[in-house]
Amino acid sequence: MRLMRLGAPGQERAHLLVGEDLVVDVSAEVGDFDGRFFGSDALTALRRDSAGLAARAGSLSSSGLRVGAPVAKPEKIICIGLNYADHAAETGQALPTEPIVFAKAPNTLVGPNDQVRIPRGSTKTDWEVELGVVIGRQCRYLSSEQEALEAVAGYLVCNDVSEREFQLERGGQWIKGKSCETFNPAGPWLVTADEVPDPQALGLWLDVNGERRQTGNTATMIFGVGAIIAYLSRFMVLEPGDIINTGTPPGVAMGQREPRYLRAGDVVELGIDGLGRQRQECVAAP
Repeated sequence: MRLMRLGAPGQERAHLLVGEDLVVDVSAEVGDFDGRFFGSDALTALRRDSAGLAARAGSLSSSGLRVGAPVAKPEKIICIGLNYADHAAETGQALPTEPIVFAKAPNTLVGPNDQVRIPRGSTKTDWEVELGVVIGRQCRYLSSEQEALEAVAGYLVCNDVSEREFQLERGGQWIKGKSCETFNPAGPWLVTADEVPDPQALGLWLDVNGERRQTGNTATMIFGVGAIIAYLSRFMVLEPGDIINTGTPPGVAMGQREPRYLRAGDVVELGIDGLGRQRQECVAAP
């Protein structure tokens, strides 16, 4: 299934995508796609009832509704750094022997086509296409990668927007360069785990102003999805609806000899095989 949230910021309603351009409002059945939804049997019930709900479908293309992030108010956004060997090489850093873990403020989450605000004083705002993972049940001390994968509710496209000066040159605390407003566009859909048979076989891409900047495949991750989730569960309790950004392939601005970072007016487009695509215009922070 493909789960979407449509509507103005703060007024999104849960929808089920039932065709290429057809969607049905399921907010009366499920409330919202939040931690309560993912932590209950609501996802299973929605899958069971999806055929009947499809009969109520309306046209997405004529609705004119904004596409919001497909997950509402996650408790945590946890990110993995330097998780592609070729990305670590382009930034001049050694391959990690354990996952590099940092947090991103949950209120960075915005829709896939919302504007990205370049922070005040920023000179190094960068892009990062990433596979996002949504947790489907409470997890602690998972015993295997297989058990970890069974805890996944679904997958989505994320842009882990980063301000490199804030991240690396202002005290070395990554969260400062990752948590500016609008710095985690997500969606357009949450694709449920049963429709992604192998999360380590997905192509990723990102363009800036129509020029291809990133091309990669999740097959080249250093730590796969199951390994990441199992690892994190040793150090924190993962809750339903939490989002994990799993790292980015090469091609970020920071890795270039003469980097050209994002500026107001730039347009970023990105996508992942089977998970949809995003488009963001960069604007100056108000």
